Amino acid sequence: MFFKEIDYRIRLVLVIVIILFCFIVFRVLYIQVFDYSKLSYLANDLWSRNLPLKADRGLILDRNGVVLADNITTTSLVLIPNQLEDKEQVSLLLSEALGVAKEEMDKHVYKESSIERVHPEGRQLSYEVADYINSLKLPGVYLVKESKRYYPYEDLLSHAIGYVGIDNQGLSGIEFEYDDVLTGEDGAIKYYSDAKGNTLDMSQVYVEPTSGANVSLTIDINIQKSIERELDNIVDMFSPDMALALVMNPNTGEVLGMSSRPNYDSNNYSKYSLEELSRNLPIWASYEPGSTFKIITTAAAIEEGVVDLEKDTFYDTGSVIVSGSRIGCWKSKGHGYQTFLQVLENSCNPGFVELGNRLGKEVLFSYIDKFGFGSKTGIDLNGESKGIIFNLDKVGDLELATSAFGQGVSVTPIQQVTAVSAVVNGGNLYQPYIVKEVRDISGKIISSSSPNLVREVISKETSLKMRSALESVVARGGGRYAFIDGYRVGGKTGTAQKVENGRYLDNNYIMSFMAVVPSNNPEAVLYLAIDNPKNTALLSSYTTAPVARRILLDVIDALSIEKQSNQIEKVYQWDDKVYTEIPDVVGVNVKTAKTMLFEFEIEYTGTGDKVLEQSPVGGERIAKGSTVRLLLGD
Repeated sequence: MFFKEIDYRIRLVLVIVIILFCFIVFRVLYIQVFDYSKLSYLANDLWSRNLPLKADRGLILDRNGVVLADNITTTSLVLIPNQLEDKEQVSLLLSEALGVAKEEMDKHVYKESSIERVHPEGRQLSYEVADYINSLKLPGVYLVKESKRYYPYEDLLSHAIGYVGIDNQGLSGIEFEYDDVLTGEDGAIKYYSDAKGNTLDMSQVYVEPTSGANVSLTIDINIQKSIERELDNIVDMFSPDMALALVMNPNTGEVLGMSSRPNYDSNNYSKYSLEELSRNLPIWASYEPGSTFKIITTAAAIEEGVVDLEKDTFYDTGSVIVSGSRIGCWKSKGHGYQTFLQVLENSCNPGFVELGNRLGKEVLFSYIDKFGFGSKTGIDLNGESKGIIFNLDKVGDLELATSAFGQGVSVTPIQQVTAVSAVVNGGNLYQPYIVKEVRDISGKIISSSSPNLVREVISKETSLKMRSALESVVARGGGRYAFIDGYRVGGKTGTAQKVENGRYLDNNYIMSFMAVVPSNNPEAVLYLAIDNPKNTALLSSYTTAPVARRILLDVIDALSIEKQSNQIEKVYQWDDKVYTEIPDVVGVNVKTAKTMLFEFEIEYTGTGDKVLEQSPVGGERIAKGSTVRLLLGD
C-alpha cells in the first residue's frame, strides 16, 4: 500500500513536470512565432537611441526662382551622459568652448537622461567652435547636423517673408502662414546602448531627413529691389515716421513688390522690437487716404451717370460751407470754372463735395463697400487690418462731404491698391495674394494660386474713362512729376492730414501717390506713402511723385513694357524737362546737322564732313539739352 502511494506521487509529479514542460515549450514557441514582432519592437525601443538630424525648411523664392529664404548647415551639441567618462572635465571644457558658465553646463552634463541636447548654448554652432569641440574627442559628446534659416537679401521683403525661431518654427509672415508645408521631416542616426549607456554591438541606422516644400511667391525681385532702394532714399531724405510701397498686377491680384520702413533683418530678428517685427504696414497700417480716394468717388460718379467729366463744369470759389464747417481747396482763391476732369486733375476738394452730394450717402457708401473698404482683402499674410468706415446711419452732410475726398474714413494700403486695380482693370475686384505655388522637393505642385474674382464693381466703359482721366492727371495735373515720356502713366496724389486723439495735427501729413502703368492697358498699380516727411514742401506732387516715377521706371523694365507714341501730351511748366523728337541727321553735313540739333548738346567722334551714325537715333524722344553723339566721316 505504501509503495503504491509513492508510485502514484511519482506519476503525479511526472505528469505535472510534463505539463509544465509543454507549457514552456508552447510559450517559447508563441513568443518566437506569434509575439516576436512586439517584443522585438519593445527591446529595440529600450535599447535604441536617436541622434536627431534636423530637416531643411523649404525654400522661399520669387516668381523667377530667385531664392529669398535659404538654409545653411550648422551643427549642434548632443550629450549621452552615461557615456561621459570624466563629467567634471567635460563640463569645464565645453563651458569654455561655448563661452558659458560651468554651472550652466553642469545642468546638461549631470542630467539623468539617455540623450541630452545642449539647448540653447549648443545650438547652431559656428564652424570654429564645432571644429574645436570635435578635436577634443570626448566620449559621449556628439555633434549633429542642424539646419539654420538664412535670408540672403537680409531685410528685403522682411515683413512679408517673416522669420523663424531657433527651432526653425515660423513665427511671422510667409514663414508662419505656410509653416506646415515649409517644415520638413526630421531624420536621425539610431544606435543601441544598454541601460547604463554602454554601446551595444549592433549596427547603426541612418534615417535621412526630408526637406520641406518650396514656396514660390508672386514677388518680382527686380521690382522689390527698386522699392527697397527708394524707401531707403526716402528715409535718408525725409526722415519720415514711416514709409511704404506696394505694387500689384491689377488683372490678377498678384503682389509684385511690397515693403515698408521701419523694417528689419530677418537673420537677426531678435535685435528688433516687437512693434518693428509685427507691423507689416502695407496690410496693417490704417489711416485717412486723402486725395487718392477721389479715384473711387470719381469712378462711382461716372458709373452712376451723375457726371460727365469733360462736359460738366464746376465753379470753384476756393471753399464750400457744409453743416457750418468750411471745406477749402488747396488753392485758397479757387480755380474758377473747371470741367470735372480738371477738378480731378487739380484735386479740388469742393468739386468732390459736389460729386458726393450728387451721389448721395447711400450710393457713395455702397460703392465704398463694393470696392472692399471696411473689410479685409483676404491676402495670404497675417496681421491684416480692415480699416474704419462710417456706419451709414451716422453719416450726415459733413461726413458725406469729407468721405467724398478721402477724409474721415480709414483704409489700408492693400485695400486702396486692390480697389484702384478694379477701377482700371475693367471693373473687377480681385483678392490679392502673394504665394504663387507650393512644390515638394521632387518639383511636384502641391498647391497653386490663381486669380480670385470677388465681384464686378464698375463697367468696362467706366474703367476706360477712368484710365484716361488718371493719365490726364499725370500729364496735366498734380501728378506731372511722375510723367514718363513715351510711357502712358496714370496716377493721383494724396495729402492726408493726420489725426491724433480725435484732432487733426498741424503740419503733419501722410503723403501718397497712386500710379498705373501703362494707363491704357494696365500691367501694374503702384502705391507709395510717406508719413510725416521732414525737410520738404507739404505737397505730395513734389514729395512722392518723383519717387514713384523712379520705381515706375524699374517696373517698366522688369515687366518689359513697351513705349507708346499716343500718350496724352504733358502740359509743361517752367521747371519741367521738355521732351522732343530728335531729328535724323545721318547722311547730312556737319553744318546742317548742327543747325537741326540746335536744342541739344552735340559730341563728335571721328573726322569728316558727313554724319555716318547718331545716338540716340532719329525719331527718339529725349529731353531738350540732352547729348546727341555723332560719328563723322567722308
